Amino acid sequence: MTEKQQASWEQRDLAHIWHPCSQMKDYETLPPMVIDHAKGPWLYDIHGKKYLDIVSSWWANLLGHCNPEINEAIKEQLDSLEHVIFANFSHRPAIELAERLADITPDRINKFHFNDNGSSSVEAALKMCFQFYHQTGKPEKQRFMCLTEGYHGETIGALSVGSMDLFAKMYQPMMMDNIHVQAPDCYRCPYGKNREHCACECFEHAEKAFAEHAHETAAMIVEPLLQGSAGMRIYPPLYLKKLRALCDKYDVKLIADEIATGFGRTGTMFACEQAGISPDVMTISKGLTGGYLPMSVTCVSDEIYDAFYADYGEGKAFPHSHTYAGNPIGCAAALAVQKIMKEQHILETAAENAKWLTAELDKAFAHHPNVGEIRHIGLIHAIELVKDPETKTPLDAKKRTGYAIYKKALERGLVLRPLGDILYFNPPLNITREELSTAIELAHESITDILPE
Repeated sequence: MTEKQQASWEQRDLAHIWHPCSQMKDYETLPPMVIDHAKGPWLYDIHGKKYLDIVSSWWANLLGHCNPEINEAIKEQLDSLEHVIFANFSHRPAIELAERLADITPDRINKFHFNDNGSSSVEAALKMCFQFYHQTGKPEKQRFMCLTEGYHGETIGALSVGSMDLFAKMYQPMMMDNIHVQAPDCYRCPYGKNREHCACECFEHAEKAFAEHAHETAAMIVEPLLQGSAGMRIYPPLYLKKLRALCDKYDVKLIADEIATGFGRTGTMFACEQAGISPDVMTISKGLTGGYLPMSVTCVSDEIYDAFYADYGEGKAFPHSHTYAGNPIGCAAALAVQKIMKEQHILETAAENAKWLTAELDKAFAHHPNVGEIRHIGLIHAIELVKDPETKTPLDAKKRTGYAIYKKALERGLVLRPLGDILYFNPPLNITREELSTAIELAHESITDILPE
């Protein structure tokens, strides 16, 4: 054996791999867990230890790892077509998927532009809206509005419509000059309201921004109902209703980033449904293929599509492409996901389990002296840890309490990756109550290790 082969898999990993969203020095005390295989919500490493993946591997694993029906669909597709250029050429899985998406997306949505990851679908959405106004006589509409604390991806355009936080501050000189609207913060509402009983008084910030900047704005982009990376911050459907009306009033396109919220994560197929609104553009990814393969779709209205429909020489084509756009294997996985969700009534089962999980988490954590709020939407639940629940004072960020709890949870076999000091459950939609009970027990033990009751 060579010297490399004699080294452990963990050492071989660290010799060459730069892991995403990581400070690699942390790996000196917490080396990578090398996963050998997975099943349902469980991951099994090369040493035989198992981990309950309560975060769905970055929110993407929708129906469990190695789902037999998705596996079979992919295997079947492999024997007929693995990939083909998507310019001029097409294939049955993409056509069938587009038809299925047309059936389940909001009313305005009817055309589908295939991309290969969430960030690229956001980039496409921004460029489409920019070019739409250029081609329809309003070239001055060049900027974008977004909510503070938002997250829409890691490419420069996507970062530009996100929050100016640790993801983006370093790259600010490279980014577009956009309009950042104060986002709802229902846990620390400055108006003294709560998300169940308010008139979205905070919407005044959007109204002021539109009054001042709508004439130069092409689109407003939002994560509907749930700002994920902000700490699973949930806001009322009424906010979206008001935003749709405001966009219509000022002729600004509304982009709903449903990458994290789509495909049942918030309790409905898409979060927009809960507000009864339809965006002009919708971005989807993650759960689209059940977390199997990188694929995204930028979904648009006929109005936007029609603005690009012309003879090629008129310069109205949309010059945006990805090598793996419309990949047949990804489309086959996505079709299998939709088949499972429909035939197995996944949304209905998940809704019942969501109510049960809410009650169980409340019993386990509501009286903990450092639990400020347990918030939930669909099966997504988040526990915000604070210094004092009365004052809602945050914990000392330098102590990295959430990270310490994460490491304790890993020791017990639970993947409880935090968002700062916010711990969250975002499991596969078909997780069982027994598995959820295990997650609650392991989470409780891990939290009380660091923050005793």
